[in-house]
Amino acid sequence: MQNIQLYIEGQRVDMFSDESVSITQSIKNVKDISKIFTDFTKTFSVPASKINNKIFKHYYNFDIENGFDARIKKNSNIELNSLPFRDGLIKLEGVDLKNNVPQTYRITFFGSTVTLKDLLGDDNLSVLEQGLETYNKIYAPSDIRSSLQLDPKTNDIITPLITHTKRLYYDSSSHSANGQGNLFYDSGHTQDLHGVKWSDLKYAIRLDVIIKAIETKYSINFSNDFFVNTNESYYDLFIWLHRKKGSVESPSGFAQSIVNGWVVSSLGDTQTRMVSTSVLRVEGNILKYPSFSLALTPIGTNPYSVSLQIDGIEVYNTGTVSNSIQIDTSDFNVAQGDYTVYISSNADITFSDIVWDIDYRPTGSQFYTNTYSTSTYSHTNTFDFNITQQIPEMKVIDLLTSVFKSFNLTAFVDKNTNEIVVKTLDSFYASGISYDVTKYIDVDKSSVNIALPYRKINFEHGDTKTLLAKQHKQLFGKGWGKEEYTNGEKLDGSIYDVKTAFSELKYERLINVNGLTDTDIQFGFFVDDNQESYYGLPLLFYPIKQTSATPISFLTTDTSHVSLTSYNVPSNSVSLSSSVSKANINFYAETNEFQRVAPNDFTDTLFEVYYKNYITSVFNPKNRISKVTAYLPLRILLNYTLADRFVINGNSYKINSIKTNLKSGKSELELLNDL
Repeated sequence: MQNIQLYIEGQRVDMFSDESVSITQSIKNVKDISKIFTDFTKTFSVPASKINNKIFKHYYNFDIENGFDARIKKNSNIELNSLPFRDGLIKLEGVDLKNNVPQTYRITFFGSTVTLKDLLGDDNLSVLEQGLETYNKIYAPSDIRSSLQLDPKTNDIITPLITHTKRLYYDSSSHSANGQGNLFYDSGHTQDLHGVKWSDLKYAIRLDVIIKAIETKYSINFSNDFFVNTNESYYDLFIWLHRKKGSVESPSGFAQSIVNGWVVSSLGDTQTRMVSTSVLRVEGNILKYPSFSLALTPIGTNPYSVSLQIDGIEVYNTGTVSNSIQIDTSDFNVAQGDYTVYISSNADITFSDIVWDIDYRPTGSQFYTNTYSTSTYSHTNTFDFNITQQIPEMKVIDLLTSVFKSFNLTAFVDKNTNEIVVKTLDSFYASGISYDVTKYIDVDKSSVNIALPYRKINFEHGDTKTLLAKQHKQLFGKGWGKEEYTNGEKLDGSIYDVKTAFSELKYERLINVNGLTDTDIQFGFFVDDNQESYYGLPLLFYPIKQTSATPISFLTTDTSHVSLTSYNVPSNSVSLSSSVSKANINFYAETNEFQRVAPNDFTDTLFEVYYKNYITSVFNPKNRISKVTAYLPLRILLNYTLADRFVINGNSYKINSIKTNLKSGKSELELLNDL
């Protein structure tokens, strides 16, 4: 029998001597293969002792000021016989009373991986201002042209040849009408110009930049096992900055700039700080701010408006003003989060000062003030392409979940470093060791069950409704890039879907209508099947720079064009040549859009590289789920990981799930044959 020690935020909790605490663990469950699991316990009880009443601050008494906040999980750790077992979080579920006297507190323990979901909550990508602000661009012809020609291998924000409305084509035999999408550069004409207009295009940003911004915003650290710049399949991915269908627009309809003249500071007495030159972070008790204001002092009387945003959501807009203004708590409610200020005006305006003035009273006897000043700040009449205003509307947790689904990733928290270790499932299992548990097995009772509950598993990206992708489904009866895995058999069971929250385009390599010869141009047409502008889900792709390529006509205005022989084309594959890389973000090995030859050599699909080993073993007719009971010794309980194998009578098994009574050491094991 083990002695269980439970600590909440460093304070040891009194336990019942006979209380049973059972913890369930699973990293990947064959019954729900797209999910990542964390440790958890059944709700258990601890006594309402003097010590526990102090820890939980007499939670049953709601009249207590600054009491225990059960809405938020608390840091916790479990020891067995005073040896570290698991770190995680405790959630207070409630208090049981008898004759109005507290008897027990009901609590649940969760593993550390759940912290990620708690941290991210329902936040959208627009909250990542602190990590993305340095990538803001000017949206203008020269900037789009420059970004269209940048090398995505060495630049984190580029422009791809993806149009939001206009279809592109290439015809060297005809002089097309003004404004048409013919990319042929006709140097002999100065009127009726055609080609791709700068405003047909939008920027894209490297996915890794967003991952890094998530780490910065939430003060977390992902391992570099997968999220690393040497992993081309991941690192070369970009996300198209497509917030609305059709043309890029400023949210205000005017030239808009983010105020970025503040000085980065450490946490002040008011529990606020400037985490960057444009982001004020508020971390204190929102009820303790008697005064919280923003004052703007313009030089001159040009009209302007101010948008105050918290975590990317506008909480107040001044409307058009022309003089000095002050925004305070009569205009908005103070909340914890990241505050940004946007100024909109079609005139150049200089402000002599923009000042945050914040008072904080944590107790009746304590009073603090912090002031943050920009000094002189200038707004110019240019279109600032602010990444957080133009990034697709998507929850942070949904982005991470979809990346994890795409590459079949697992995550767990390193108990020594608190780093979130992210690995592919194959890599995770390869890191395990084996324990022979034969002598600890209860042979009186066990069962062997079918391992496969499904007859088919579908793998696909969530949105393939753009024009060419939808036409592909109509022609071939299967979604573009979709893998429908059955192991080539007709089996019993249900159908399981693994679906990301990303769009996937079918791209088009252009041919010269004059002679039907291939060009070096590949483009994306992000419209629906009526060829109308389309919003869709966020688009991931690989940009590939073409150099010394087929010249294209780039329209800087309706009456001015230039010839470009280097530009970024979008692709679903890491390279346009399978001799360089066969990797791609299709789940199924489609014919490559650029090469257009069969058999398709781009065989390293998401399914083939990241899912096949696990899924084929699950579909193997020899596979079983064995359910056994074991009484594991402390040396195994304290050290095993879910990557390890348990060996029973010479046979090796992967751990599908394990439920352990921490006091008795009795473990209910669900094991998969290690095929």
